Amino acid sequence: MSDSHCELTILMPCLNEAATVAACVQKAQKFLLSAGVNGEVLVADNGSTDGSQKLALAAGARVAQVPTRGYGAALLEGIEQARGRYIIMGDADDSYDFSNLGDFLDRLREGFPLVMGNRFEGGILPGAMPPLHRYLGNPVLSFLGRLFFRVPVRDFHCGLRGFARAPIQALNLQTSGMEFASELVVKAALANYKIAEVPTILAPDGRGRPPHLRSWRDGWRHLRFLLLLAPQWLYLYPGLVLLVLGLVGTLAILPGPLSLGPFKLDIHTMLYFGVAAGLGMQMCFASLFAGAFGRHLGIFPKGSIPDWARGLFTLERGLVLGILVFLTGLGGATYSLIYWEATGFGNVDPSRLMRVAIPSSLLMTLGVEIALASFFLAFIEFIGQSKGKGEDQR
Repeated sequence: MSDSHCELTILMPCLNEAATVAACVQKAQKFLLSAGVNGEVLVADNGSTDGSQKLALAAGARVAQVPTRGYGAALLEGIEQARGRYIIMGDADDSYDFSNLGDFLDRLREGFPLVMGNRFEGGILPGAMPPLHRYLGNPVLSFLGRLFFRVPVRDFHCGLRGFARAPIQALNLQTSGMEFASELVVKAALANYKIAEVPTILAPDGRGRPPHLRSWRDGWRHLRFLLLLAPQWLYLYPGLVLLVLGLVGTLAILPGPLSLGPFKLDIHTMLYFGVAAGLGMQMCFASLFAGAFGRHLGIFPKGSIPDWARGLFTLERGLVLGILVFLTGLGGATYSLIYWEATGFGNVDPSRLMRVAIPSSLLMTLGVEIALASFFLAFIEFIGQSKGKGEDQR
């Protein structure tokens, strides 16, 4: 079948699925025939040693050999070799019903670039999902995905999903492991793609062996990926909390000891407030750095945090602000030195001296951070402009 006449590719990643791959292919072929769809079944084999390739071919599938190991690697190569305008992907372990894909295809034909299955809405049959995944892993990671990326997907890791091939290829997907499932949804959300959900039934797999998924390892890889692409949640929001808390606490103790019920906060507490403020400032700048790099690399869309920060926080403004903050702190440090000199550089009242020295040191540190961060943000912007000019010339 020529590429131009193939509407749908049903794609199955496969690694030693001899017990189930033929049944999955047959169900997919049945759907194509009953729905009258011009399509194909493509098995992306990831190096099976149990004869899965021959069984898939005998059942009527086309087989793509994928030497690079990994769930994501198999799917990326499968997407590359697919002939269909649309792709519906699902595991070859017989946990999904490939003969019932009509709702997915309908949503794709309506124009949704990505259609996700929802196992929690469709139904999870007894024994189909371990309790750890059902009640902790999937709900928590799906919640974080919705929170971080404002995407209305309630089952981030459903293995049955459909998408339009061209828009998904434009996302430049790269992960080779299980975190591919998160990357597909996250990058679609960042690109502002419309995403639909379809109730999906999950049945116990028929492979008769342990799954390839490793709960804690792969769960961490999913969480790690979500955090990498959400610098505002990883850096900015916690950083702002620490910065505000540190500054407010330092100012509250500046006039003298502060009593909160049975607790007395003095210069020792002020020191920790100062550390919190400094760390918070660094985290805020880390968010801006990550966001700026991500925007220039095409990961984050325009309108993200670095865009409005670029206009508000230019190099010149940052330098002026940093110098002013540093000089304010230097003034306090000078006052501390004069006070110490008045005692003949001998013993001093630490409560009085440190009440000035701690905020002065904090302000000098913050001033230097602001100035250096301004230069680094300007450097990132310069790289982005140079890259853009180079692409225009090509």
